Amino acid sequence: MSATSSTTAQAIERVFREEYGRLIASLVRRFGDIDIAEEAAGEALVAALEKWPQQYPDSGVPPNPGAWLTTTAGNRAIDRLRREKLRDDKHRQAVDMYDDTPHESLGVFESNEDDRLRLMFTCCHPALAPEARIALTLRLLGGLTVEEIAQAFLVPETTMGQRITRAKKKIAAAKIPYRVPAPEDLPARVATVLAVLFLVFNEGYLASGDGEPVRSELTGEAIRLARILHGLMPGEPEVTGLLALLLLTEARREARVRHGELVRLDDQDRGGWDRALITEGHALVRECLAINRPGRYQLLAAINAVHTDAPTAETTDWSQVVALYDQLLTVDPSPIVALNRAVAIAELDGPEVALAQVDRLVETAPVLSSYHALHATRADLLRRLGRSTDAREAYDAALAVCDNTAERAYLTRRRGELV
Repeated sequence: MSATSSTTAQAIERVFREEYGRLIASLVRRFGDIDIAEEAAGEALVAALEKWPQQYPDSGVPPNPGAWLTTTAGNRAIDRLRREKLRDDKHRQAVDMYDDTPHESLGVFESNEDDRLRLMFTCCHPALAPEARIALTLRLLGGLTVEEIAQAFLVPETTMGQRITRAKKKIAAAKIPYRVPAPEDLPARVATVLAVLFLVFNEGYLASGDGEPVRSELTGEAIRLARILHGLMPGEPEVTGLLALLLLTEARREARVRHGELVRLDDQDRGGWDRALITEGHALVRECLAINRPGRYQLLAAINAVHTDAPTAETTDWSQVVALYDQLLTVDPSPIVALNRAVAIAELDGPEVALAQVDRLVETAPVLSSYHALHATRADLLRRLGRSTDAREAYDAALAVCDNTAERAYLTRRRGELV
């Protein structure tokens, strides 16, 4: 493949990933079948790879690639249904799944515009296992590969593939409806939706593999859907907390990578942070605190608020950060939260105390052995303690399991600086 055709193929793949969630949601609404939607979308991608380089040699993509993919995928789905003589049945099934009557409480939600929110609630139906809900939504709305989702869950790819397949079969067998729940059913359904949005955002913010340090289409989509959900449930503190968390994290995005390399929070140019997003995020955090029912996303947002409130890294209130992590551990006692707390402890009580906590995590949570942040944290703490040989080994362990190009560049440079 020539350099030009390779670049075009990459541009087409990027557009496809950006449009994937919208495309799948539209096809599910029209045809009432997830498998048909995925197959038609895949065929549209193949057609794009064949036709776009010839039809659009300058840019490699049409002026409105989303519309092209939607039309092509729709035609391919119709062709398949005609061949299989299933069109009438599938259309009836689509009508059964699709409810375009908006509930009075939806406000900003446009019944014919946002198929993705409907699909998200379908994927997050309580009839599905919790792990399957999240995985399926990441696959269908986030456009993540099975391999990427497996990495996010720290499970084998085959296990994740089986989980997603079972979930799709369950939706078809149980005839799970394709709609936003009624207002009285929203609270019971929202926890999984929040978890999905958080994972979609993180997958974009901590993008791996494809050469881009951030996949802005995923972070932007997560924020957009979080805003809609906040409009649906303005009095739900965890919804408010998640939106605040995403905004405060997104506010630092432009300063997070410089010259292709990750920039640590302490070293970021705070003048490059988006002050409008920070102001909005802080207001949402205050809104949560007024309700005084702290949950996972509210506490994470509050931690980010402390960081974004400090004019310099040196003025960060680390005692408050540690106190918030202590609260977070009571509602989310996960090893990743404990690891992040140890990072804050290093600033408050010193690297030796923090290293002891991290090493205990290595013993008690072996699942973290494939989590590059654990090894990167150990490397930094060992470096600060002057243990260069041990730090070098920890950097090697982090690099062995890190796919993000910007983080790899940062870890490689830090390792090379060791004496």
